[in-house]
Amino acid sequence: MAEDESLEITRKAVKKWKDKRGSLIMALHEIQGMYGYIPWEHAKVVAEEMGVALARIYEVLTFYNFFKLESPGKYIISLCDGTACHIKGSSSVLQAFSDALKIKAGETTPDKLFHLQVVRCLGCCGLAPVVVVNGKTYGRVSPADVPAIIQEWREKEAGVQESKDNQKQTEQGAA
Repeated sequence: MAEDESLEITRKAVKKWKDKRGSLIMALHEIQGMYGYIPWEHAKVVAEEMGVALARIYEVLTFYNFFKLESPGKYIISLCDGTACHIKGSSSVLQAFSDALKIKAGETTPDKLFHLQVVRCLGCCGLAPVVVVNGKTYGRVSPADVPAIIQEWREKEAGVQESKDNQKQTEQGAA
């Protein structure tokens, strides 16, 4: 999608929320839902369209944990650190992910494949400690489980890439 086109989509989203209560946060949620984060150029559009100072937009984006200013990885690893998960060892699971991926919580791997985040509760306390990767839930996770979880998603990525390569070869063969 061209930059101009994506900015126009953002303008439409902002206009939809402009005159509603809680509109700034709702507009930012919608934009993040489209892009996975809030691109800085889009934050400027929000400020312009809503008549809000860019500093206020930045304040909201940095105050709420949910909002991201940088593009997250393709696979988002959410590690629960709610009370049950914390007591059952989520900090050691976090350390295992950090060590394996060589990133800290809140960071993305250099290849943009994985983003590691800590969340307060995933609502699966009976499965503590819990990790969710792009919607797939892993319960009773121990540090020993971490390499297999990462490998599963690396293999998935390899399959996606292989499928794209096969499609490209098919298209080239047809040409």
